[in-house]
Amino acid sequence: MYKTGVLNSEISKVLSDLGHTDKIIIADCGLPVPQHVHKIDLALTLGQPSFLDVFNIVSEHMKIERMTVATEIENDNNQLFEDLKATNLTIESVSHEELKMLSHDVKAIIRTGEGTPYANVILTSGVIF
Repeated sequence: MYKTGVLNSEISKVLSDLGHTDKIIIADCGLPVPQHVHKIDLALTLGQPSFLDVFNIVSEHMKIERMTVATEIENDNNQLFEDLKATNLTIESVSHEELKMLSHDVKAIIRTGEGTPYANVILTSGVIF
């Protein structure tokens, strides 16, 4: 058994398999998941686990080159946007509709129980060297 790290075997496997520029999404409970994209569903109840709980754990174990969020998050979920900005990672913005289109090209979508608007982020993998 793992002594440290991500205990969820599906998340651990996805993170281990990522190469440079591969992408995953951490999503709220409402983001549609394309049929061909691997969904890791962590949602238990509305709000549990939260987007930030999952984001913070994943970001501890993933080299993130940049994040992509919906432009709508800045006005409609400003606290979460400020929390993401505080990571000092590069943030790109696209429309929510474009983010949903980009979701077709990710390795996995990790679905949280988050129930606030636009709580979705595409994480692009960096390299550790």
